[in-house]
Amino acid sequence: MNVFMALFPLMILIAMGYVLKRRQFVQNEFWANSEKLNYFILFPILLFTNLADVQLDVQQIMQLLLAFFITVFSASAMLWMMKRIYRIPPARFGVYLQSHIRFNTYIGLALMGTLYGPAGMQQFAMLIAVAIPVVNVLSVMSFAQGQRGQGLNMVWSILKNPLILGCAAGVAFNLSGLSLFSGMQSLLKILAAMSLPLGLLSVGAALQFDQLRYDLTRLSLNTAGRLLLMPCLAYAVSSQLELDALQSAIVVTFFALPTASAAYILTRYFQGDSQLMAGVISLQTLCFTASFPVLMWLLY
Repeated sequence: MNVFMALFPLMILIAMGYVLKRRQFVQNEFWANSEKLNYFILFPILLFTNLADVQLDVQQIMQLLLAFFITVFSASAMLWMMKRIYRIPPARFGVYLQSHIRFNTYIGLALMGTLYGPAGMQQFAMLIAVAIPVVNVLSVMSFAQGQRGQGLNMVWSILKNPLILGCAAGVAFNLSGLSLFSGMQSLLKILAAMSLPLGLLSVGAALQFDQLRYDLTRLSLNTAGRLLLMPCLAYAVSSQLELDALQSAIVVTFFALPTASAAYILTRYFQGDSQLMAGVISLQTLCFTASFPVLMWLLY
């Protein structure tokens, strides 16, 4: 499928969320409540349904995960090296790290299903089951220097993350050999189908384009790093590991995604540069519509 056609419904939903929030079509409480519903119920169900009946190929997934780990830890090591060289304060370094290693799960799942079908969706679901705790722990570490107790509390909250629990439940159910009766399957499919449209609307509602006037140089560097350098690094790693075409595309797409909207919440929690983080999230989401098709055209 044409990449532009795959992106079109995603961008329209994100734009709708932005316009609805700015026009106050619904009260502000709607967005907080809908995000809570999606985070704790609908999205975990979506992940569960994608993993509950997939054919698990451990060897295949290990190669995919190896590519992820090499890319994430290589990028993180380079950023930490730059932190020491340029003496970047934790409040700002946490923004830089999150800008490069975190990912927008809603956009990712919507793209995987459209571009790569059920096989791509299922492998991506297994990838994010590992990626979510890894990138969150690294993000906490980037902020939590000298705040050990606070960092441990945040790590514990990560382990209780509903998305991680949804993935774990899906894999456990898959391995158990059990099956759901048809009525329950239909219910879960209906609930899962609600997750991505609601999530993409929430992504749009969270955009703060007024922050793009803040420190344009840092905004541009963090956007180029995530949307261009990270997927190119992922492509190089995938080539070295000789991943098949589908897995290579999944890894590159994963690292081509804009950073997570939730990065803003973590930044505020640790009293980081939340203004810069809001600008990075907005600019990356905006530029993704142009960078992703170009990357796919150049690399594949």
